[in-house]
Amino acid sequence: MNQYQLNPNLFNDDITQEPIRVGFGRGLRVAGEINDKIVALSADLTDSTQEGSFRDTFPDRFIETGIAEQNLAAVSSGLALAGKIPFASSFAAFNPGRNWEQIRTTIALNDQPVKIIGSHAGISDGPDGATHQMLEDIALMRVLPNMIIIVPGDSLEAEKATKLIAENGKPCYLRLAREKTPIISTDQSPFEIGKAYVVRDGADVSLMGTGTMTYQLLVAANILAQQGINAEVVHVPTVKPLDTETIIDSARRTGRVVTAEEAQIAAGFGGAVAEVLGDQLPTPIHRIGMQDRFGESGETEELFDHFEISGKHIARKVQDFVNNTPQYHRN
Repeated sequence: MNQYQLNPNLFNDDITQEPIRVGFGRGLRVAGEINDKIVALSADLTDSTQEGSFRDTFPDRFIETGIAEQNLAAVSSGLALAGKIPFASSFAAFNPGRNWEQIRTTIALNDQPVKIIGSHAGISDGPDGATHQMLEDIALMRVLPNMIIIVPGDSLEAEKATKLIAENGKPCYLRLAREKTPIISTDQSPFEIGKAYVVRDGADVSLMGTGTMTYQLLVAANILAQQGINAEVVHVPTVKPLDTETIIDSARRTGRVVTAEEAQIAAGFGGAVAEVLGDQLPTPIHRIGMQDRFGESGETEELFDHFEISGKHIARKVQDFVNNTPQYHRN
């Protein structure tokens, strides 16, 4: 059933790692070469968000708004109305964290094809600490009508996603991580907006992850296999619109679901999956992520362990869930 091509060196010690935001930078420059309507805007964080290559290649299509994220959103909407395809980037803590009302009113309400790039999202922002570790953005953006939300699993997927959202004519939120993370996919791995992918077959429980957490779930699945638990892993890079068919099919096969996200579990990715299952296939579900708390300053690996969202901690939580939760199968 699983035809998704994972990186064959996925669990090697020397696996290639790259910041997910770097893939966005590559994709934006290539998209700009293809379509001269694409413009890039930055709120004084051009190099951090990886728009520097686009700026250097197309200086007449780059706008520096300064530290004025509300203006960033409003100007982007105006450019879209004039026929441009704006990519507006900043740290996720500020975009959409600081300018959500402008995104709502000038972009989403008017269905303008602005691409909102929230970089340095999640606790993997590391030493910057709680003020900059944006954990609420998935929830904030998911409630906006017309908004598409993509959380790439690695830099290759971020590059593919960037090229696709450049041409889809819709407002989009692209969530990017700061630090290097393992490249889990390949150039041949599929990516389509609105699609989820079974990347490991299983029968005992479905592990569904988005963004950086898909790798952690694959690590957890390997640990669980040694304990006799056969876990299916579903990679869900598009949080909205959600691939309900793939999610329901997986839940029907295994009868138990665990979700994982590097964000608040309240109203986030896990909440979206719970809503779908509650409406269409009531299934026991356990959500893993930030449990109604802010982040802290520290190295990424240290924080993943501290907040118990690393693969080894997920494996323990899944084992407890499986041992205490009967599989549900509807007749």
